[in-house]
Amino acid sequence: MGLLDAFVLGLIQGLTEFLPVSSSGHIFLGQVMMGKFSSEPLLFTIVLHLATALSTVVIFWKDIVKIFKGLFKFKNNEESRFSLFIVISMIPAALVGVFLDDIIEGITTEDNQYWGLIIVGICLLATALLLFFTERSKNQSKDVNAPNVLIVGIAQAIAVLPGISRSGATIATGILLGINREKMARFSFLMVLPLILGAMLKKGKDYLEDPHAMEIMPLIVGFIVAFITGLIACKWMIALVKKAKLTYFAIYCALAGIVAISYSFAL
Repeated sequence: MGLLDAFVLGLIQGLTEFLPVSSSGHIFLGQVMMGKFSSEPLLFTIVLHLATALSTVVIFWKDIVKIFKGLFKFKNNEESRFSLFIVISMIPAALVGVFLDDIIEGITTEDNQYWGLIIVGICLLATALLLFFTERSKNQSKDVNAPNVLIVGIAQAIAVLPGISRSGATIATGILLGINREKMARFSFLMVLPLILGAMLKKGKDYLEDPHAMEIMPLIVGFIVAFITGLIACKWMIALVKKAKLTYFAIYCALAGIVAISYSFAL
């Protein structure tokens, strides 16, 4: 893998992990267009996810400390309830990851480019519709509660499909349920962190079972780019959600979905 490839893929990962445009869908679309499937080993994927996970920790470290305090010193207070809600929200996606991970990953393989692009395109169009209708939701005064976070968790589980934006699906679902925009954005980015770390551990295990050597510089470049752009995208996304500016992303996802489906016919 060249340094330019590492830069581009790091940029895609950093931006799309937090913006409501689907990082998995864009990574796959980028791989198809660049023809770089064989040049992105498992180790590089782990490094990119580590970078975006670290950017989340940097921005929300105070909230993360509160979550751990709430878990280990459980009381009937806001900190402990918030920690419990994070755990509840993880359950649906964790179950999907355990039982359907191989099927989901099979969608975006080099051997399945045609149908993979069509599925990604359809999912991007679905994300666009969800974001579009979310912007028309007026009632966002509720706080986070157990029933709502379970529904948001189900939305996160559905978002394992490439092309369904995880942040878009969870934030939009929360807003449609009436949860305050800023609180929902904060909760959305925190609820995914344990799942990212869990996925990294699984991929790390897979890598150790079949390790492949890779040059160090592409790993460093990809990590730095994904980390910095992740910081920027996360802060930007929170500001955009507060200002109700998701329509622009709805338009972008619709266009990206059309591009993905159109490109599939060129294969």
